[in-house]
Amino acid sequence: MSEVHFSKVALIGLGLMASSLSLAMRRAGLAGSISGHAATKATRDKALELGLVDEVHDSAAAAVVGADLVVLCVPIGANAAIAEQIAPHLEPGAILTDVGSVKAAVVRDVAPHVPEGVHFIPSHPIAGSERSGPEAGFAELFDGRWCIMTPLEGTDPEALEKLHRFWQACGSSIDIMTPSHHDLTLAITSHLPHIIAYNIVGTAADLEMVTRSEVIKYSAGGFRDFTRLAASDPTMWRDIFLNNKEAVLEMLGRFSEDLTALQRAIRWQDGETLFKMFSRTRKIRHSIIDAGQDTDIPDFGRPHGAGDK
Repeated sequence: MSEVHFSKVALIGLGLMASSLSLAMRRAGLAGSISGHAATKATRDKALELGLVDEVHDSAAAAVVGADLVVLCVPIGANAAIAEQIAPHLEPGAILTDVGSVKAAVVRDVAPHVPEGVHFIPSHPIAGSERSGPEAGFAELFDGRWCIMTPLEGTDPEALEKLHRFWQACGSSIDIMTPSHHDLTLAITSHLPHIIAYNIVGTAADLEMVTRSEVIKYSAGGFRDFTRLAASDPTMWRDIFLNNKEAVLEMLGRFSEDLTALQRAIRWQDGETLFKMFSRTRKIRHSIIDAGQDTDIPDFGRPHGAGDK
């Protein structure tokens, strides 16, 4: 039995992250039992059918009863209402965490509802897929990926250490940041690339001079890789942008300035500036590979065939 074993884990929300977390916990023997809650009956039934949960509930409050670990896996905009619902039912000594891509908003919405004696430790496993729903989960989602924890001042050291080891047992490497630093970092590494992808794909779809069939036919030229990001869950990403708007707008401003500089270099045929820029960005790609966050095989390291996640 793992030293980070929990008697009962409650997963609130049963989409990609929760289903993958369930499978990772099953793999490592981290939970005695797993309960779950989702807003729709179809999702609850599917999670039970797939064996992701041992019990499923139509209310978040019922799902957390008796749980010593509760993980919020809902869109960021739903956290406040969920936290209010579950607060009276959280067990003393339980750890409450989340998987959200924005941390300051999670602290703002959840922390006021957490009762004394419950250890609220926000988390963000940096892993995902454009796929969603309970069927999309796979145990390896967190393997070799980073999980950023943003503990609040006064967090119990033993609870922090236990959650730290929990994420490690699920396959992740751990880093610690403040919520604000996390949000600024993710604005450039995740949020800005996604909003650029949404914009590029939307622009291509609207261009009347290029037919939709040509956009699909020639997508291997680079457009395809933007569509992977642009296929991500719309509810989740709407909430991310609305709840991390300051950091995202700051990064968009910087991006716009750099884009203007590139536009100027192209207009004036400044090949030296373009070459320096492209050489510098190529080194970033190599650094990501060296850090183990991707491979140098074709198609950005994505696997092919039936096992493609």
